[in-house]
Amino acid sequence: MAQPSQNVINDRIYVLRTRWESYLAEGTFEFFIEFAVAVNCLAEHFNRMRLPGLVRICEGLENSALAKLGSPASHPIDAQDTAALQRQLDTLLGAVANSRNTAPERRLEERAPDLGGVDWIKPRLVWLVVAPEMREMAAALRQQIDFYGFQTRELAWSGKLPTGDMPLAVLFIPPPKSTGAGDHARIAEIRARCAASQLIYLGAHPAIETIVALMRSGIDVTIPQEEGSAMVLNCVLDLVQSYEPEKYRVLVVEDSRVAVALIQRTLAEHGIESHAIRDPGTLLGVLEAYRPDLILMDMYMPRFNGVEATRVLRQMSAYTSLPIVYLSGESDVAMQVEALRLGGDQFLMKPFNPVLLAAVVKTKIERFRETQRSTRLDGLTGLLNHTAAKSRLKIMAEKMAPQTGLTVAMIDIDHFKSVNDTYGHPVGDQVIRGLAWLLKGRLRSSDLIGRYGGEEFLIALPDVTPDQAKTVINRIREDFSTLPHAHQRGVLFATFSAGIASYPEYDTAQILTEAADNALLDAKRLGRNRVEKAAGYAQPMSTQAQTTATSSSDSSTAALPMSLARLER
Repeated sequence: MAQPSQNVINDRIYVLRTRWESYLAEGTFEFFIEFAVAVNCLAEHFNRMRLPGLVRICEGLENSALAKLGSPASHPIDAQDTAALQRQLDTLLGAVANSRNTAPERRLEERAPDLGGVDWIKPRLVWLVVAPEMREMAAALRQQIDFYGFQTRELAWSGKLPTGDMPLAVLFIPPPKSTGAGDHARIAEIRARCAASQLIYLGAHPAIETIVALMRSGIDVTIPQEEGSAMVLNCVLDLVQSYEPEKYRVLVVEDSRVAVALIQRTLAEHGIESHAIRDPGTLLGVLEAYRPDLILMDMYMPRFNGVEATRVLRQMSAYTSLPIVYLSGESDVAMQVEALRLGGDQFLMKPFNPVLLAAVVKTKIERFRETQRSTRLDGLTGLLNHTAAKSRLKIMAEKMAPQTGLTVAMIDIDHFKSVNDTYGHPVGDQVIRGLAWLLKGRLRSSDLIGRYGGEEFLIALPDVTPDQAKTVINRIREDFSTLPHAHQRGVLFATFSAGIASYPEYDTAQILTEAADNALLDAKRLGRNRVEKAAGYAQPMSTQAQTTATSSSDSSTAALPMSLARLER
């Protein structure tokens, strides 16, 4: 059965073909605009799917189309330009077809089927193009990438390329010297063969000329040597995550019905939700109810103008950072500058270019949402930070009904200080990221996952029993203990301990967290690398835990012998 994302691609390719064929038949400016919009929409979808090679080809076609957009009088374009666009379209369609010729997916053992978990790992082929001097490092990277279910294949830095399935990503691990003309030719050769793949270059010299040359050869991402395997794995895992972002919402403040219809049609073609009002006097009430990500504001309206409305909004803390884009026929540059100085973010002239309008709206909203996310997410892992995790758990606990369940777990990586002391903080950060990726991969989208601080994580699983939660977390614990963390001297392994507590035995977010944290302490005292349930409401520490705590408190402070193969538990 075709995947949902493939169905979307099929639909968008059909629209793209149809609009191009309509333009070839009619030659009108309107059909050419619709063709350009279809290309833009397809590029956006490829970008959301993390298909940078296809994005690159699509953007090339889009740029060529926009260069020929012109005015109604310039259409139909001449035969030479038509043939050039047809060749670019054929290249795009061929690359899309090749990208589907992947090997059957090889999935990891299904985890926690009783929770209906979504396995976001989609095993794909990854090529590693390795210089002879770097094979030891490549072997450690392959071991880590293979853990997540990818199929890796090592290729020589020079030589014949394999035939058959195209890779999801190609990782270049060059020799420890400057990249030469032959290396750029090799990259260009692989870029031409693997149009839909992401090309990653590890160990680029940190100079803009070097990085630009690599990008011109076909590299999508360059990674400094010191960031190493953690960044590589992050890039590869990011390619296979499915993102279904909340729809963008735009409030259109415009008194012309014709303009509203054109704006809303353009936004709808790009999957952007919109709501329009003609009377700016209702603006505050609508903003409170609709909660848009951006306002498209007409400059001149009845009662007061758009600049005055914007000045009012900028005096309210809730709307100081909300993007506001002016749409107007005002051609006086001084007026436009004044409008921007008084609170607007951008000025677009009427009649507007639909592709430009959509691009401006999406870019402004993405930056607005990213700013909002940055205050809630942990910079290292991308999980909710301490404050946001506590706030989310409080909301979840307050919404609990007596017949429902909620299990909270506190997770802490064992002997983490020894990891930092032995291998350095960058490797320690990599271990933290590895656990974060594993939690995201094994848990559901409805579950709460947060980095509580340092090497400690907070998770909350709604609608599961304590026994179910313990089973799931134990499986994650087992997986984490076998997860290889590559570093310059080889591979290390780590473990974690966890404590869990459940509603309604513990009935507030604070009490749940404290009970789970106490159970975590029990797990540490009982030997680590285990999951312990809170014994009962306000129940004191078990006798066994108390006995173990006395002996463990002395031994835990002693220096731990470390092995390049595995951390001592």
